Amino acid sequence: MPTLLLVRHGRSTANTAGILAGWSPGVDLDDTGREQAAALAGRLAAVPLAQAVSSPLERCRQTLEPLLAVRPELGPPAEDERLGECHYGEWTGRPLAELAKEPLWRTVQDHAAAAAFPGGESLRELSHRTVDAVREWNGKIAAEHGEDAVWLACSHGDVIKAVVADALGLHLDHFQRISVEPCSVTVIRYTPQRPFVLRMGDTGDLSSLVPRAGTAPATPAGDAVVGGTA
Repeated sequence: MPTLLLVRHGRSTANTAGILAGWSPGVDLDDTGREQAAALAGRLAAVPLAQAVSSPLERCRQTLEPLLAVRPELGPPAEDERLGECHYGEWTGRPLAELAKEPLWRTVQDHAAAAAFPGGESLRELSHRTVDAVREWNGKIAAEHGEDAVWLACSHGDVIKAVVADALGLHLDHFQRISVEPCSVTVIRYTPQRPFVLRMGDTGDLSSLVPRAGTAPATPAGDAVVGGTA
């Protein structure tokens, strides 16, 4: 099955201000975020990409702009609302320091599977829609580009943590143990038996992801996959 590069958007104006942006319109990358996005294009320069998919929110589309400028073969990225940020409902746009005083905050941190945002969605719903989206895209890309294809999805922190938790077989209650910095790259190699998390929250060099001799990024040593890459 294909290899997924999950990119968190670069640092945004809401990140800098300590605001829970959610689906608020007009949240752009800040100066640091734009620098991170420009550097991402270089970090991925040698990695073959079959497809780019994005959350529809501005900060994700802006993160991919420098990459798409030098990789015109990718064309405009496909947008998938299922990879969009969590719908935080009444929490949207509020300062994180203020939200940390809410009783629900501790539930979000310690028992995520029980957390539902007032007027928004639950973290269970977030997990289901994002994992479904990733696995659906995996099948589509495998059919169109082959089992060893590499593709990229630009999304948001909680979305990426939910997908990683699923790949690691973690209960959703543990997803807050996962950290993904702005413009970091998390790499998951899906196989018929299990997913392999090859990188998590990586902000450095990605050259080792370049397939050797026409193969996809290898699964970890000792975890040979029958009929696949060892």
